[in-house]
Amino acid sequence: MPASERAAIADRLARAVREGGDLALTTFNASLKHWIKGKDSPVSEADIAVDNLLRERLLAIVPDAGWLSEETEDDPARLSKRRVWVVDPIDGTRAYIAGLVDWTISAALVEDGRPIVAALFAPAENEFFSAIVGEGAICNAQRIVATEGESLDGARLSGPRRTVEQLAVAVPNIMALPRVHSLALRFARVAQGRLDAALSGGNSHDWDLAAADLLVHEACGALTTLAGDRILYNRPEPVHGPLVAAGRLRHEALRKALDPLKT
Repeated sequence: MPASERAAIADRLARAVREGGDLALTTFNASLKHWIKGKDSPVSEADIAVDNLLRERLLAIVPDAGWLSEETEDDPARLSKRRVWVVDPIDGTRAYIAGLVDWTISAALVEDGRPIVAALFAPAENEFFSAIVGEGAICNAQRIVATEGESLDGARLSGPRRTVEQLAVAVPNIMALPRVHSLALRFARVAQGRLDAALSGGNSHDWDLAAADLLVHEACGALTTLAGDRILYNRPEPVHGPLVAAGRLRHEALRKALDPLKT
């Protein structure tokens, strides 16, 4: 895809994601219907409203793209598409329902299994992230870069409590920070340097990751499996195991520190 086309898509994507965030804010901290789907996954009427809005807006931008969203029934036709929109209308629904601020609107265009354009909006914190492959990552119009260095001494880390506690025993000076409810935002915090590293447990999905993945890599960081493999998107099962994100040198050191904890 030519750079000019990616830029045009990114501009329209940004407008759509901002619109989705504004819509979500209208019912934030308000009484709204919400329920549990599956075993233990909350969903609210705001999730559905934002999903419908984004589906209309984004498929108008790239009409031949497939669609994969947490709040839309999966259509296997996406697997035959080279380009697919990967969307989480509200990532961090528990936080949204509880009136906490760490939830986001997340969307990315994936091409041949990897994100090429991404937008991530945290409306309650007024932070808007975007990235285009090969062109860096920004937050609120400012270039962002993951923190440098490879030492884990004093590194600011957020992730699943059990794993963070185990890691803190192995690396005593790690600074464990509260878990960010939106997984996409947790990884975006690495891209902007507010966290030095972030972890996820198993069972994350494409829609939790695609936008943040591009942000991290365009901010000179890495987001991979514990084995160091990049994530591939738009597969039959869009589910992923534990993941780690950090600046590129620290990422390797953190993977090594986590290796003994896998058993």
